[in-house]
Amino acid sequence: MSATPPMPQAHGNIPNYLAWSIISTVLATCLCCPLGLIGIVAIVFSSQVNSKLNQGDIDGARRASANAKTWCWVATALAIIGLLINIIMFATGGAETYLQMIQQYQ
Repeated sequence: MSATPPMPQAHGNIPNYLAWSIISTVLATCLCCPLGLIGIVAIVFSSQVNSKLNQGDIDGARRASANAKTWCWVATALAIIGLLINIIMFATGGAETYLQMIQQYQ
């Protein structure tokens, strides 16, 4: 008789969204404001996915993945809002006002 090897747990492909979380955090912080640093929450959850998978915590990895995705969307939304604000500001002469402010400070 041959012993059957243990079946690996089928957990599918659980994405960690790490690249998305880093890019959206950087863009949100640069384009929006320090509020964009909220994307760090996405980075934390993203980094938890692989460690939970390595520990065998499939449900925890799925929860971390879902949370990472949610916070990535929040950071992405902040980046888009910041981009739109910057476009509107520069389109309405905001750049000139900004340069005048800088000259006054000097």
